[in-house]
Amino acid sequence: MEEMVVEALLFGDRQAQLLAARQLAQFSSKQRHKIAEKGIVPPLILMMSTNDCEVIEVALFALLSIAFCSERNKIHIAKSGGITVLLDVIQCENKLLVELGVAFLLTLSSCGSNKMEIASFGAIPILLELLNSQSYNNMSFQANLDILSTLHNLSTCNQLIPSIVSYGGIATLIRLINLTSELVMEKAVALLENLVSSSRVALEEAARTEGAIQCLVEAMEEGSRQCKEHAVAILLLICESCRERYRGMILREGAMAALLQLSVDGTRRARDKAKRLLFLLRDCSNCGQTTKQTKNIVLFEQIMRQIEQVGEPEGMSVALLEEMISKLRT
Repeated sequence: MEEMVVEALLFGDRQAQLLAARQLAQFSSKQRHKIAEKGIVPPLILMMSTNDCEVIEVALFALLSIAFCSERNKIHIAKSGGITVLLDVIQCENKLLVELGVAFLLTLSSCGSNKMEIASFGAIPILLELLNSQSYNNMSFQANLDILSTLHNLSTCNQLIPSIVSYGGIATLIRLINLTSELVMEKAVALLENLVSSSRVALEEAARTEGAIQCLVEAMEEGSRQCKEHAVAILLLICESCRERYRGMILREGAMAALLQLSVDGTRRARDKAKRLLFLLRDCSNCGQTTKQTKNIVLFEQIMRQIEQVGEPEGMSVALLEEMISKLRT
């Protein structure tokens, strides 16, 4: 059976290749890895480069099955010219093929050896354009998560972060964090934290992006536990980067109540970040506050003194904490 599939892919006509590519997906993982070494990757890539949607779809599924759980095959597909053809597929007008292509690119990007090559062929602006265009609303929820995951994989290569920033990646992520979808918000804010924690350029871009601080404060208030953790970590990095410039902006967005809440019931990492940010935000007398904001800051200072007296926010009674948070939110 394996030899027949190889022969059909290498020398068969359209129908023979379609049948062989479909049979590939039914092979065991061991069989697929073995057969990939017999020269079937180039003809599958060639099938993917046609204008025949059925052929492209079958070839994508076959190549995905070959790449699955095999770093060697992921590299082999990339070195055989698969990335450029795949990016062409991702830019076509067929929704199903675009989504399959994105899933395949995510698989290839999980291999460290492929990351620079993927970026060198222009994948970053293509992926960001998909997130920014009308295609975003037309694609499935999973496809959008796959795009964000692919960008996250690429961002783990620090040399690629400036490209993500220069093509507008920060503004795109801020916009996505504002969406109501919890999973999209989590993916976007996690990627944003990875960018700003790894690159000063990304951190500065995030800090000066219009609406970013407001967006992060809202994520810290309304997001999932993981989302809150990433949001407070980003706000802490922004404040630490230039305390005099950003602490007033953070306070004016009403972050105090959310930070106090997070310092008590967030994840362990979120609690630590929230406490550090709370202490950085103290003594902000020259931030141009309104009367209500000034009143809140006075209350905030009183709360911080009480926290210092008991040592940790967790040491305060639940009733007292709830009273403080309520006062800050009124």
